[in-house]
Amino acid sequence: MAYFDKRAARIAAISTVLALVSSTALADSTVSLRILETTDIHTHLVNYDYYRDGASDTVGLAKVATLLKTARREADNVVFIDNGDLIQGNPLGDYMAKERGLEDGDVHPVYKAMNLLDYDAANIGNHEFNYGLDFLGKSLAGANFPYVSANVFVDDGDGNPDNDKPYFDPYVLLDREFTDSDGKVHKAKVGVIGFVPPQIMQWDKANLEGKVIAKDIIEMAEKYVPEMREKGADIVIAVPHSGLSTMARNGMEENATYYLSEVDGIDAILFGHAHTVFPSENFADLDGVDLAKGTINGVAAVMPGFWGSHLGVIDLTLNVTDDGEWSVTDSLSDARPIYQREGRTVTALVEADPEIIAAVQEEHEATIAYMREGVGTTSAPINSFFALVADDPSIQIVTNAQKWYLEKILNGSEYDGIPVLSAGAPFKAGGRGGPDYFTDIPEGQIALKNVADLYIYPNTVRAVLLDGDQVREWLEMSAGQFNQIDPNSREEQALLNPDFPTYNYDVIDGVTYEIDVTKPARYNKAGEVINADSHRIVNLNFEGKPVTADQKFVVATNNYRAGGGGNFPGLDGSTIIVEAPDENRTVLANYILTEKEIDPQADGNWTFAPIGEASNVTFVTSPKASSAINAPDNISFVGEDAEGFAKYVLQTR
Repeated sequence: MAYFDKRAARIAAISTVLALVSSTALADSTVSLRILETTDIHTHLVNYDYYRDGASDTVGLAKVATLLKTARREADNVVFIDNGDLIQGNPLGDYMAKERGLEDGDVHPVYKAMNLLDYDAANIGNHEFNYGLDFLGKSLAGANFPYVSANVFVDDGDGNPDNDKPYFDPYVLLDREFTDSDGKVHKAKVGVIGFVPPQIMQWDKANLEGKVIAKDIIEMAEKYVPEMREKGADIVIAVPHSGLSTMARNGMEENATYYLSEVDGIDAILFGHAHTVFPSENFADLDGVDLAKGTINGVAAVMPGFWGSHLGVIDLTLNVTDDGEWSVTDSLSDARPIYQREGRTVTALVEADPEIIAAVQEEHEATIAYMREGVGTTSAPINSFFALVADDPSIQIVTNAQKWYLEKILNGSEYDGIPVLSAGAPFKAGGRGGPDYFTDIPEGQIALKNVADLYIYPNTVRAVLLDGDQVREWLEMSAGQFNQIDPNSREEQALLNPDFPTYNYDVIDGVTYEIDVTKPARYNKAGEVINADSHRIVNLNFEGKPVTADQKFVVATNNYRAGGGGNFPGLDGSTIIVEAPDENRTVLANYILTEKEIDPQADGNWTFAPIGEASNVTFVTSPKASSAINAPDNISFVGEDAEGFAKYVLQTR
């Protein structure tokens, strides 16, 4: 009898527990939260290309604004966040910072536009520092929403990290009310924390040294996310201005998003910096990535392209208990585009929002007028159609200007007499920018818009002192632009490595050399030696003689490269001998003004080494390339690819 009494008591206890569980479950609520993101706008407020001086269907916050309003109408609960690289990136940004300026109380046009869109918060990007902290401060003062960045600190100079004070608010806790599926309103604290690549201390050393320091993204997440939770954050959104990479973690990573997804307490990640789209097939091979749901290691994530190409959308399904505990039960991420490309045809998917256009009309028109000002003439067209397969006039004119400028600075100095070389890269050479993303300047007048087209970044001139081996290794790193070619194959082989940014393909003028693409790349894009016995750079000569290890060279470049940008060997800031105050494109403009008329012929200082019997080595370029007078003799057109690029076969025997 005792047995049955115990059994009955146990059943009764279990029934009581089940009843309690059931009542708790019935008390739980479901909340759908939509999180929206813009990133890497780079001052593309209007759907306009200032370089081509015409309207564009592929850029513009004004276009994203239309997507935004639709996305808001579809959801009851919305949080909207920007992820930086906002005030710099096209001529409007440069006009505001360099020509017009901001007085105290002025509102930068980016915030005239963004304040109309009701952003909840925003993160600092690395390019926010390009114009200095004073201009950044004046710009941010115009934002009607809070900014965050958790890994930038005041440089107090005492060497004690324990008392470092954040330069920006590391995070913000937003008090919001969200409506559940039954119409009940719930109060919630939404935590937003931001991060910037710590490499800002290299890329913008002149603007930041002695003023701020940058720390590791993951370490700061592990420090602040628990603190946010302790202060009542129900939902935590991480906003790293950082790309997605699974390379082994060593600390201070530029692209730390993958490891951020492993930090406890983060519910969603809005990332950027890499100028691509997530979820997309670009990340199909990464462990832990679910492209169907848009998650990284189970955490909802999105990256909405660049220049206003997409709106990032994360839909979280949240469970809310009766005692106010929040948890994510499901999610779906998407990046909604403003246009669709089929071959050479671009179809606009949305119209520009007239309210945004009107808000910045005055600054937009002033930028157009500014960019139309003439600085000189060119006796031949200048284009970047073949910049990756042959020595090219769009790079040559830049390297000539840098050498002209630097030789004047070095005249009479301790470095006078050391040979001056000059490095330049094709900034507009297709790639993710599409088949229209090339420099194309006709013969005749050169205006400021053309100068900015040749040099699109506000870099400043630097000079580095290197030996012959360091120059060779610089070129070896650049040669990662190319895939390895099998010299015995007759099958089609793509020459260009799409994962290698074209702005890291440096040509060094002043020496001559060949690139042997039948050998494997010596470096990967992170600057790590992956084939120690391979040397693609052959026949490296100066004035007709082989370059030797004991030779010294001064190389003109920019602050980004000299300070470590691109992970080039020997370029970490320690070899800089000149930190010039002038921007590279200002130097280019002054060079053209001085010369009045330029002849933009490339000097042919580099070429490919013979590639044997390989007869179907292909590359893609602009469809306009067929009419270019500077087309190399060893190429032939074979058709057009699915993205609208023109495909050519390259012959080198």
